[in-house]
Amino acid sequence: MLDKMSPNQRLIVAVLLSVIFFVGYTAIFPPAEPNVPNQSATTKSVAKNDTTKDITQKVQEVAGHAIADEERASSTHSSNILTVKNDKFILKIDTLGRIASKELLEEKFRNDEDLHAQVIPEKGTKPLYIRFADDVINNAAITTPYSASVSEITLADKPVTVTLTQKLPTLTVTKVLTFYADGHYDAKISLSKDVRHYVYLGDRPQVSKKLMAVAGALIYTGDDVAHIIEDGDAEGRQIFSDVKLASSFDQYTAIILYGFKKDTNVIVERGRDDNPIVYFDAAQEESLHGYIGPKEHKVLKAIDPVLTNAIEYGWFTFAAKPIFALLSWLHGIFGNWGWSIIALTAIIRAVLYPLTYKGMVSMQKMKILAPKLKELKEKYGKDPQKLNAMTMEMYKKHGANPLGGCLPMLLQIPVFFALYRTLLNAVELQGAPWILWINDLSRMDPYYVLPILMGASMFLQQRMTPNNFTDPMQEKVFKYLPIVFTFFFVTFPSGLVLYWFTNNLFSIAQQYIVNQQFKNAEDAQAVLEKKSEK
Repeated sequence: MLDKMSPNQRLIVAVLLSVIFFVGYTAIFPPAEPNVPNQSATTKSVAKNDTTKDITQKVQEVAGHAIADEERASSTHSSNILTVKNDKFILKIDTLGRIASKELLEEKFRNDEDLHAQVIPEKGTKPLYIRFADDVINNAAITTPYSASVSEITLADKPVTVTLTQKLPTLTVTKVLTFYADGHYDAKISLSKDVRHYVYLGDRPQVSKKLMAVAGALIYTGDDVAHIIEDGDAEGRQIFSDVKLASSFDQYTAIILYGFKKDTNVIVERGRDDNPIVYFDAAQEESLHGYIGPKEHKVLKAIDPVLTNAIEYGWFTFAAKPIFALLSWLHGIFGNWGWSIIALTAIIRAVLYPLTYKGMVSMQKMKILAPKLKELKEKYGKDPQKLNAMTMEMYKKHGANPLGGCLPMLLQIPVFFALYRTLLNAVELQGAPWILWINDLSRMDPYYVLPILMGASMFLQQRMTPNNFTDPMQEKVFKYLPIVFTFFFVTFPSGLVLYWFTNNLFSIAQQYIVNQQFKNAEDAQAVLEKKSEK
């Protein structure tokens, strides 16, 4: 069948099938981000610290039974020694001096069981957990409780400082924590004497992970590179220096440490199920900052602009970041994320209008030339070289480009996936209503109305778009594409489906204009021919 298709038709089929395969496959099997070790950072780290060899054994313990030991050490409710509250969250610290839990109180963060989202998983490593390289000290540390200067605080406008103290037989550990109402905190950790120890970032949240959303660890370094190690992809040990922030994250939330000294070694190790465990080789006195909560761009930027790099868009970050910036600006105008998406679609269509218009005109010309091309094929079919020369001459004479209708489609694909990643990772859309039944743009349409409208608009657009299919089978395949796309889009976030539906409406309007222009030109030509006959 493919050998009977024109280059234009073959390219269209290739593009559409690629889109279908990419969307469908990655919806089921999320693509893995390339896991590239920071070789330069590793080299520097090893050169600066000759004692990194003894890390390996300790790390293996952390990835195995030792974690279970420290989990059992604080498995009861009574192990909480400090509770921090405000109107948006409840944070608790346990007897091991770890941030044991953080409950998000906003309604949009309720899970499927109608419970408030818990950012820190019940099992696994937790933020600010300290592990000592010396087994004797470490065994004492997991059985000696911390004490807190206060047991409960309520945050308002002013930050509150709490001191945690752990008195071990041979040293004293002090953590001075200052909590802020926006969710971030300052941490000053000091030991009474210099012994080797590691401070943990904490296992990634398990609040939400859908479709192509990535979850795992992110290390953002001074060379403006985000090193992403997805769940299931951790391979051995990686060491990073000059780290601006370290994050363990899921779709909408993150646990972040930032403000490291430039020479601090941040280590990513393989844990259970090949998931990454992140910790850093701490000095006797450490001063850094942390954040636990939703990856809201506005909040992160207000705390520290570097934190916005914790918002992960995957392959299309270079395009997704400016798209989100534009979307946020539009939200400031409309005050509604749904209308902002529609406005964003209009802007994208306006920018691409000259290109899409040219492509539509080219497809119309190809439709007009189809009968003449068929004649050429019948006349020169036995001489491929002559046929090709005559075909190219006809294209040039009528200003037609067989690829002109496909190039605009190819350019829109990166835009679509960049916007997909933007909408998929924008926690701002969670719980954000549009109109009527759409009360959460981050979730699928519960009544399937938008996907059906999207499929119907795609079908109408397809009917209006000129084609020159000569094979009935090809035509049938294209007729079923709206149904296939509707099936894939059923589970997509409403915000993304709204974009695609709106985009189809703009395409229909533009195609109508182009079709009408050619019809008017044909009518005028017919009138001139009649006058010439008279």
